[in-house]
Amino acid sequence: MIDHLGFAVRDVEKAKAFYLKALAPLGIGMLIEVTPEQSGGEAHIGFGANQKPFFWIGGGKPVEGPVHIAFDAPNRATVDAFHKAALAAGGRDNGAPGIRAHYHPNYYGAFVFDLDGHNIEAVCHLPE
Repeated sequence: MIDHLGFAVRDVEKAKAFYLKALAPLGIGMLIEVTPEQSGGEAHIGFGANQKPFFWIGGGKPVEGPVHIAFDAPNRATVDAFHKAALAAGGRDNGAPGIRAHYHPNYYGAFVFDLDGHNIEAVCHLPE
């Protein structure tokens, strides 16, 4: 099981604004902001739920090539809301909400590219 993950972004403030909006429908918000002074290097933003940050972005040299991250959604309406919010926040469409039967019959996902070109997904595995 993964406790948390993180990666560097080109512009921490722009990425923070994007993820605040894109992840809100999933019940994920910013829980902690670590300043460069506190970290001894780069700024870091921790997003999560229930007082547990599990998704981190930060300054530094961005990763080469895109990262794929899928967030679990409790229902299909939340997947739809994520896609809409992520596009409104400046993301680019990489797959409208819908069934991806090639994964399994109930796989309902939506994909967007974030501001750094990473493939961000919300997925619900439940039937309807």
